Amino acid sequence: METNDTYYETYEKNCTQTQYTYMSSFGVELAVPEWEAIITAITLTSIILLTVVGNILVILSVFTHKPLRIVQNFFIVSLAVADLTVAILVLPFSVAVQILGRWEFGIHVCKMWLTCDVLCCTASILNLCAIALDRYWAITDPINYAQKRTLKRVLVMIGGVWLLSGIISSPPLVGWNDWPEVFHNDTPCQLTSQQGYVVYSSLGSFYIPLLIMTIVYVEIFMATRKRLRERARASKLNVVKINQPQNKEMAHDQDSVSSETNHNEHPHLLEGNSKSREKKKKSKKKRKKIEGDGSLKDKYLQKPSIVAEDSVTDNLGDGGSGSHGATSLNHCEDHQTTETPKSRNASQKDHGPPSAISGSITVPTAGTKKQVPMYQFIEEKQRISLSKERRAARTLGIIMGVFVVCWLPFFLMYVIVPFCDSCCPSDKLIHFITWLGYINSALNPIIYTIFNMDFRRAFKKLLHLKP
Repeated sequence: METNDTYYETYEKNCTQTQYTYMSSFGVELAVPEWEAIITAITLTSIILLTVVGNILVILSVFTHKPLRIVQNFFIVSLAVADLTVAILVLPFSVAVQILGRWEFGIHVCKMWLTCDVLCCTASILNLCAIALDRYWAITDPINYAQKRTLKRVLVMIGGVWLLSGIISSPPLVGWNDWPEVFHNDTPCQLTSQQGYVVYSSLGSFYIPLLIMTIVYVEIFMATRKRLRERARASKLNVVKINQPQNKEMAHDQDSVSSETNHNEHPHLLEGNSKSREKKKKSKKKRKKIEGDGSLKDKYLQKPSIVAEDSVTDNLGDGGSGSHGATSLNHCEDHQTTETPKSRNASQKDHGPPSAISGSITVPTAGTKKQVPMYQFIEEKQRISLSKERRAARTLGIIMGVFVVCWLPFFLMYVIVPFCDSCCPSDKLIHFITWLGYINSALNPIIYTIFNMDFRRAFKKLLHLKP
């Protein structure tokens, strides 16, 4: 049954589109049937609410949860602010245009809406680029960049992101546009299709940041894979090194037994070998003394390659803040590395002298303390480290994949249509591709926090959920 009351035609370039109008129960003309308008309004409003709530939680988490108050997380805050402004200033008007099929808010609000659209979406994309660069510098030059990554430097970078976004979005306001001189209710409020500005804005808003992010994340992925291989080799070597002292001691004991047997069978050799036995006894006593001091452990255990905590593991691993370990084993290791000689001596009185062969370490688990053999502790630490690096590498792929899927279709359409007179995408296709880009603002807080235990804990605390 035909439900449209009237229809009219719009002409843009060489495209002719027939626009039907449908009368709603409230006497308002709609661009789609009323049932479709209701479904569209519910769906898009849900996306807006998800974007608002998610990004507000991210901002509050950084400022209220102590483990998250680190300088690199201000990039995440800036990203959340950009995505939040998209949800508040841009998306509601986009819902109205999609349902009504026309602009009802005047020329000045139209210019404000289009400018905010370009500004906020560009800021969101450039913040993603800044996060990628921060992680690249942290993983490729961890020692020097740890000193350079100050609050002032981070704030300057964030200010640069917003300033560049303003430079990209403002030219249409000063005349670089093809907006009509006279604006009527049936005049579409849409981004300028002036070819020079389209090239300028698309390069600054998407294509150059995409190129930078691709190069940076490829470098990060390669560095991560290299670290995985190095740590895997270190893990194997540690197992071998741990077992070597046991084999040497067994061989030494067998030599001692064999020597004593030979002496009993050949008494005339006893006197000649007495000096040799004395030297062996002194050597054995000296080795036991070294073991009692705990220094033999450092001699035989190869320490895994030291890699400073960076933004990749900070924000994508379990531990979140760099100084907070992923598990209780991490806390245990941190405690061990800061142990003073006095506390070490006290520990030796309680638990006996540690050694590379049979030493153990106290690990807190579920409110209790458990003695774990040293070799098991080392192997567990290596396993956690390797698992953390694999998760970080996998998450980098998710970040790039979601970003490209959300924004590439829009910017392809944005660049192609002004230069192609015969390219006439339908309104529904335009709305779908545009909202696909907007959805990235809802996914960002999920992607950048779902792999971080500290953010999850902060979210649960803010929402008053059980931990």
